[in-house]
Amino acid sequence: MANGLAFTPIRELSSLIREGAVSPVELTEMCLARLDEFGPAYNSLVTLTSERALETARRVASELAAGRNPGPLAGIPFGAKDLLATSGGIPTSWGAAPFSGQQFDQDATVVTRLERAGAPLAAKVAMIELAGGMGYNQPNASFTGPPRNPWNPERWTGGSSSGSGAAVSAGLVPFAIGSETWGSILSPSNNCGLSGLRPTYGRVSRYGAMALCWTLDKLGPLCLTADDCGIVLEAIAGPDSNDPTTYPQPFTYDPNYDPGRKFRLGVLKEATEGAQDAVKVNFEAALAALADYADVEEVEFPDLPYVQVTRTILMVESASAFEDFIAEGGPAGLTAPEDHYGPYARTAILASDYIKALRLRGVVAREVDSVMSGYDAIAAPTSLTTATPIDEQFRRTLTGPGDVIGAVGNGCGLPSVSVPSGFDEDGMPTGIQFMSRAYDENVCLAIGRGYQAITDWHTRHPTDLV
Repeated sequence: MANGLAFTPIRELSSLIREGAVSPVELTEMCLARLDEFGPAYNSLVTLTSERALETARRVASELAAGRNPGPLAGIPFGAKDLLATSGGIPTSWGAAPFSGQQFDQDATVVTRLERAGAPLAAKVAMIELAGGMGYNQPNASFTGPPRNPWNPERWTGGSSSGSGAAVSAGLVPFAIGSETWGSILSPSNNCGLSGLRPTYGRVSRYGAMALCWTLDKLGPLCLTADDCGIVLEAIAGPDSNDPTTYPQPFTYDPNYDPGRKFRLGVLKEATEGAQDAVKVNFEAALAALADYADVEEVEFPDLPYVQVTRTILMVESASAFEDFIAEGGPAGLTAPEDHYGPYARTAILASDYIKALRLRGVVAREVDSVMSGYDAIAAPTSLTTATPIDEQFRRTLTGPGDVIGAVGNGCGLPSVSVPSGFDEDGMPTGIQFMSRAYDENVCLAIGRGYQAITDWHTRHPTDLV
């Protein structure tokens, strides 16, 4: 199987498989070989799951030979962030040395649903230790090593779904599942030139996924296109009795969604404050490119402590999720030096401050929804910077009011899709995100697809890996 298929979107691969031009087994073998060859170089691979992947691929091949159409993901290999439980003796490390040999008897619901759809699990991919919940501030925060960016191995991929970003960007798998508590799907999508979808909170079951923050955690796909994200979301979304926070209605992806008018986009007044020059230029160019497709209007959210509210909830819930680990001195075994002491500061936050943050989140959700009700989505740069050096403390590079769009999106549990929007002077990708109201994934995906229909940034890939 030629490596030329390495950067082929899901819909096209699916057509090739159904037509018999590509064998599910050969495609899976290609991905396994690329993971084995390139995965370690980018610190993106934790465990190659060859036997399990080939078993699924052979099942799909048999179904196709019998004349059945098993669906759009049948035979499409994927990578799973290593916080998703996998049975059969496959470790689930949570990206942390103290848990590197950890095993579970059950599979995460997301893994079960993807395999049921015929997608072979090719690998468990790397992540920042404990999904960044211990307060890391630089890329060397995983026992598998600092995540390296396929566009430039001396830059990082973004966290905490770092291996997911590297694996898809390097063409090792057509898609990967990541998780986001605050930025961990959108950040690697931005840094690696990918399309990534953070679904609405509760849209996707988190059963079998490591809990970091019960009221913030979300699972979603990192792919080559916005269309791919929609295909994957339909397979993994829906209610799950094992996760009572899931939304009770199933999700059906509509690749032809059209509001019957131009889309209405809001842009926050301070959207590019503190951003790198290339990020500003590419964001403005992206909005200009959308002129025939969307009306753009500057908007403002009410003056509320968005970042402080979401940050307080994150810090308290992460400390609670790992209460026993912290009490037993477990952080001393983590890789990043700042993770040795960071968790203890979080345990000192007052319960009254946490309750206040929860109450304020209700106000934030109401006020933000009132603003967003007049728009199909809020557009913003996915990140204010491109990928930073692998040895640099990344948070020190940010200036301005803080990540308001990230705080609002994650604090309120809103869906957002990030798509590539260009490159900086060093050849590193930038991204633009479209954030919609709760459960409006079809809306933000449609805007992402529309942008990708008139641009070609998503078709560009690291040249030495094509």
